[in-house]
Amino acid sequence: MSVVILGGNDCMVRRYKDICKQYKCRAKVFTHMKTDLRKQIGSPDLLVMFTGTMSHKMARCAVNEIKGLPICIERSHSGSASALISILESHINNR
Repeated sequence: MSVVILGGNDCMVRRYKDICKQYKCRAKVFTHMKTDLRKQIGSPDLLVMFTGTMSHKMARCAVNEIKGLPICIERSHSGSASALISILESHINNR
């Protein structure tokens, strides 16, 4: 399963990737808006948006890019490790 994480804290990038690896997921993490973000998102199985630490522009770009694709979007205001764990557990259990 592939996961794209948008937002979150810069110091937590490695932790986010390690958590995803524990759940047998490949992860891409973007904490800041990049110029070619549209191309880098691709078509993951799950898009996690930590809304408390991401810009509105980044959120709009991501949602517009995946519109019409069968991608599950999960939003969380908190960018903590426990928030990511609960999102992954609920997504994996509902598959």
